[in-house]
Amino acid sequence: MVNEQDIPHETMNAQTPPASAQLGDPVRKSVDYWGYIVLAAGVGALIWGLVSAVGTGWGYWEYTSGLKGVAGAFLLGLVAILIGAVHGWRVRKAINPPPRARRWIGMLVALAYVGWVGTFLISALTVPAIHDVSTDLADPPAFQTLTLRADNLDNIPGADDKDMRGLTPLQRWALVHQQAYGDIRSVRSNDPVPVVIAKAERLAKARGWDIAISLLEEGHLEATETSAFFRFKDDVVLRVRPSETGEGSVVDMRSVSRVGISDLGMNAKRVRSFLADLTGTVTAAP
Repeated sequence: MVNEQDIPHETMNAQTPPASAQLGDPVRKSVDYWGYIVLAAGVGALIWGLVSAVGTGWGYWEYTSGLKGVAGAFLLGLVAILIGAVHGWRVRKAINPPPRARRWIGMLVALAYVGWVGTFLISALTVPAIHDVSTDLADPPAFQTLTLRADNLDNIPGADDKDMRGLTPLQRWALVHQQAYGDIRSVRSNDPVPVVIAKAERLAKARGWDIAISLLEEGHLEATETSAFFRFKDDVVLRVRPSETGEGSVVDMRSVSRVGISDLGMNAKRVRSFLADLTGTVTAAP
């Protein structure tokens, strides 16, 4: 008769499988299942967001529906990151940990999408809800060929603000604009009006804008820029007039979004960037 004491310890371990193996390793199976969920949610969020944006640009649905899709995909991405983090912590000391590749890929894809959309959300929280930016608030450049949206002065912030009580929408727009974009103002050029417009036209074409009208002698240019995914269109008008002294000219620029209440600061960026590209000939006006 053989006693257990006579059997080598190594032999007993080889003959007796671990408890987790006897039970079919349910922990590993469960974690693998969640790994697939994280991967599907992360990749799905990216695809959902891109399809929502591109589909809007192609005209398959209204831009409001596209924005809802982008927001829903953002939430799905957050869920993927959260689930991946929780289950990564749960199995960190497992005897047979599941493969990490699926979970990490899903989380990284979701993080990239969430980070991209997050930049727009931050902009929405840090800029005013306006979509019309001009270097001249008292006399904004006027469109001649392109049409200014009919609801341009609707939903201007401050209607319920006691400090703006009694102000018209135009006055509220000017006040909010000045507070947020006080650096955006008329600029002066040493070149005559036709030369400035010609340079502005070349710059606009280089940026891929669609030129609606360009009048060198009249100092007037209108163009449209279209965004990449949503195909949002923002209209631009440039007004160049001779300076008071007759030397050089004064340049004013206006950029207006065709849809939406807030432009997420894009029009201000466009005006700053466009005028900055002319710094070789244009300087800030006094």
